[in-house]
Amino acid sequence: MGDDGLRDEQENENVFLDENENSDKIKDISDNQEVPSEEKFVKADEINTTLENTEALTLDGIKHNKKNKKLKSLSIIALALIFSVIGGTIGSFLTYVGLNYNNRLNINNQLPDQNININLNDEIYYAAAVAQKSRKWVVGVTTLETYNTWLGEETSQGVGSGVIVNANGYILTNSHVVGDGNADEIKVSLIDGTIETAEVLWNDSVLDLAIIKIKRNNLSFAEFSDSDELMVGEPVIAIGNPMSLDLDRTVTNGIVSGLNRSLLIDNTIIKPLIQTNATINPGNSGGPLLNAKGEVIGINTAKMTSAEGLGFSIPINIALPILEQIVNNGSAGGYIGIKYVSLTEYELRMGVDLTAEHGIMVLEIVEDSPSQKAGLQKGDVIIAIEGTKIEDQTDLIRKLYEYKSGDVVKITYLRDNKQQKTELVLTEKPTIQ
Repeated sequence: MGDDGLRDEQENENVFLDENENSDKIKDISDNQEVPSEEKFVKADEINTTLENTEALTLDGIKHNKKNKKLKSLSIIALALIFSVIGGTIGSFLTYVGLNYNNRLNINNQLPDQNININLNDEIYYAAAVAQKSRKWVVGVTTLETYNTWLGEETSQGVGSGVIVNANGYILTNSHVVGDGNADEIKVSLIDGTIETAEVLWNDSVLDLAIIKIKRNNLSFAEFSDSDELMVGEPVIAIGNPMSLDLDRTVTNGIVSGLNRSLLIDNTIIKPLIQTNATINPGNSGGPLLNAKGEVIGINTAKMTSAEGLGFSIPINIALPILEQIVNNGSAGGYIGIKYVSLTEYELRMGVDLTAEHGIMVLEIVEDSPSQKAGLQKGDVIIAIEGTKIEDQTDLIRKLYEYKSGDVVKITYLRDNKQQKTELVLTEKPTIQ
């Protein structure tokens, strides 16, 4: 075919490409992948010439051509083997590099074998050990209380927790768990599945503590630690019956988040309190707060409902002197015989600003009481007992529980803005008729 034929063929190809220049599939195929038309025709001419020459070959030529084909086959095989070796080497290298890259990025989801030794005595398992240690002396407390409403008499059921503190059935809990002593019925659920009836031996709503007793002996009981030695940040465990006895002896852990906290509950300031982020829910009240050794450091009492991780516990050091007196003497604390209110509350109610910075205002002196015998009067402001500063009624009550009937204590008070001191002999609190 002549040059005109070549140009016509090229023009035809160009027309075809021009009509489909917007096609992604065929664009630039002739330029990048197809052999140019002129070269196509040259190769075709060579093929025709080769065929003509082949037909003219002699028998010797045919044999020679077969030898060439054999050599070509061997060459192809050799090249294939060479490329196979080279390809395998390159593939192995790429695989090695790829695996190392994956290991560096940690994306192959496989971890090397590690020697992990699990020691159950490690501190990480302290919660399990504490739970096992305390399970026999953490109890459930349920109550029935009758009260009057405008609809008539109604009965409510309460649930809480408690701690066995003596082998003879003495149990420490919250005052509010036993209805501040007004519960009609108190039942205690023990680890062995038995349920015992309990009676209230002592309670104080200001301290929110109560001591109840069941008729059982040889019980396992708690160990105690010095709550004055607590440090912020040390680990703690809370155990109790949140919401119901179906969740009995639930264990939560956390740390001591703060110390010497105070809460205003039902117009009463409860202090000092241990703050913890261990979960405390309704039903946990009265249960123990324990250290990592399984020793009781507090009695759980409340949580902030408006925030998470804000639970509070009464330091065990407040309860222990009271417990000792109740077990040994049947009563606790000393009685001075006054009616009073905190100085801050008095100033707010009366709209006055007194010179005293802290203390309790004496509103009334009980006749024939230790205070009357010691010369105290209405309007005096008690600011200290045995040198310990008294800021409010909680301080006064807690301090008096450190003593017993018959003890002599020194009272520091203000009268007419002058500081004075007196001594009085404590007595037992009279029984209300």
